[in-house]
Amino acid sequence: MSSAIRLYPSRPDKVYVYATCLVDLFSPQSGLDAIRLLELAGVEVIYVPKQSCCGQPAYSSGYNDDARTTALSQMALFPEPWPVIVLSGSCGGMMHHHYRRLFAGSEHERSANEFCDRVFELTEFLVHVCRIRLKDQGPSTSVVLHTSCAARREMKVHVTARQLLSQLEQVELREQAYESECCGFGGTFAVRHPAISEAMVQDKTQHLSDTQADQLVSADWGCLLNINGALEYQGRTLKGIHLASFLLSRLEGQHA
Repeated sequence: MSSAIRLYPSRPDKVYVYATCLVDLFSPQSGLDAIRLLELAGVEVIYVPKQSCCGQPAYSSGYNDDARTTALSQMALFPEPWPVIVLSGSCGGMMHHHYRRLFAGSEHERSANEFCDRVFELTEFLVHVCRIRLKDQGPSTSVVLHTSCAARREMKVHVTARQLLSQLEQVELREQAYESECCGFGGTFAVRHPAISEAMVQDKTQHLSDTQADQLVSADWGCLLNINGALEYQGRTLKGIHLASFLLSRLEGQHA
């Protein structure tokens, strides 16, 4: 795994966007909003339609050969030396860190490491590379932030998500209890251990709701699907949206 400390490049002219399966299937608008944010930050965005899964489900289930096949197919889609901006901390963690492990000692080690060095999570890239400055045009509101385990522990981007929100003058960021705890999704974990997962999301939704924030935001749609499903089942009014959509709505003076 690469060091948690990385050297950030100057802002490039072009980037690739890796939307992730969940954005593509469940919230394409989040992907479009992320692209618009990157364009506002001054970069041209290239979207490769053939992109698919990053291979994380296979990898986390122990199917390393299948994960390697998937990883090779994905890396081949991004041949130019432009940054690859990932709209999920968990997929970012897979592509930035675990691709290195998959190909360590193989004929693909060098090319995989070079690719991994080009992978950035969206908020990380906006803060550290683009150095974006947001001008809040929206009405006063409050939000509570949820970051996935991989975003927090692998990509360390819970900090950059907070930095972006802190730039919004009319947005109050409220703190949830036990913020660092998992929501219970964990990819295949929720399928293999449904009772434990259900108990975890019950705790998470309670802590989120206790903040009485107007809006839940997160940069990971896996977590959002799990949390939003639980909130809806419980009959709660709180609902989560992708951070990219929330940020863009503030820049355009809209209600999220």
